[in-house]
Amino acid sequence: MLNKIDEFKIIETKFNNVYKLAGPEQLITKNLVPGIRINDEKLLTISSEEFRKWDPFHSKLAAIILKGLSLSVRKDSTFLYLGAANGTTVSHVSDMVENGMIYAVEISPRSMKDLIRISIPRKNIVPILADAMNPLSYQNMLTEVDFIYQDIAQREQARIAIKNADLFLKKEGILVLIIKIKSIDSTKKPKEVFNNEIKKLEGIFKVRELFDLEPFHKNHIAIVAQKLR
Repeated sequence: MLNKIDEFKIIETKFNNVYKLAGPEQLITKNLVPGIRINDEKLLTISSEEFRKWDPFHSKLAAIILKGLSLSVRKDSTFLYLGAANGTTVSHVSDMVENGMIYAVEISPRSMKDLIRISIPRKNIVPILADAMNPLSYQNMLTEVDFIYQDIAQREQARIAIKNADLFLKKEGILVLIIKIKSIDSTKKPKEVFNNEIKKLEGIFKVRELFDLEPFHKNHIAIVAQKLR
C-alpha cells in the first residue's frame, strides 16, 4: 500500500536518509529500493520521494536514534550487524548506508530465509548464517568495519561483542551494544547486570553514551562505545 502524504513535513536527522515526521514521534527512512516493501509495511510518498516507517517499538536502533544517538554514520559506512533476525532493522540501516555495506549475522535458519529475501534487491546487505559467538567461522566473509551493532539474546553479550570487535572493528570504530538484561541473568537486579557488562568492556572500549530504552523496550540498555585499540 502506498500512501501519499505530501501535507506532512519531515525533519532531517543526523543520519543519512533518516527523518522524523513532524508531530508524532515517528522515524522514516528513504527507501533504497522504491516500490519494494518489507513484509506488509506501508510506503509513504512525500515530495515525490518514497519513505518507509521505522517503528521504535519494533526496532531498538530506531528507539536509540529517537533518544538522541549522536553517531556520525556516513552513506558509505560499513556495519557488522550481529543478531540480524528477519532483517527489518537491517533494511533500514541499508537505507541509511546506501553506498556502504552491512554484514548481517543471524544464527536462525528460519530468520535467515527472510533476511536473504530482503537482501536480494538490496546489494549492500551480505547475509551470514552463523553463531556470533564464533566469529572465526565467518572471518573470510568480511573486512574491517566502521560499526558493530549487536542485538543478541544470549548470556555472554559483552564477550560476543569483544570477540567480534577484536577481529573486525577498526581502531576507534564504534560498538552499539544492546544489553538484554533478562537474557543474561533474570535473578539479579538490572543495574547489577548492566554494570557487570560495562566492566567487561573496560580497557578495550571507551563508553561514549548510555541509553535506557524505556518506554520502547523494557529491561534493555544500549551502550555506545569506541574501540581503543
